[in-house]
Amino acid sequence: MTMDWTLFGSALLSSTLFPGGSEALLLYRLHQGADPFASVATATVGNVLGSLITYGMGRFGRQAVRRSEKAELRAARAERWFARYGRPSLLFAWLPVVGDPLCLVAGVLRVGVPVFLLLVTLGKLGRYAALAWLM
Repeated sequence: MTMDWTLFGSALLSSTLFPGGSEALLLYRLHQGADPFASVATATVGNVLGSLITYGMGRFGRQAVRRSEKAELRAARAERWFARYGRPSLLFAWLPVVGDPLCLVAGVLRVGVPVFLLLVTLGKLGRYAALAWLM
């Protein structure tokens, strides 16, 4: 069995700050008779890796984000919000529009990588598994 690099790449790119979606390709591959477990695993790994890249952009670009007093105030407000809702919200990192910024903010606020990976992986795996099951 070979890895579906197109699905992997689509999933990876769609979970960075670049626009895109991998769900249609996953459904197409499943319709073609691809192994659902391998396809879901491939899409999940690619999507989580893309989210980790976005997380890294936030984590290592933190100094660029905090340049002014106004930016510091916004960051402090975001930190308070994320302290209250942030970690569990990473289960929804698969959502369009808000998912990528959630990963970026998690990096800026230095959420631990193990917690980040666990929550993001659970959410993304659940989304792809539900799509495959509904197929």
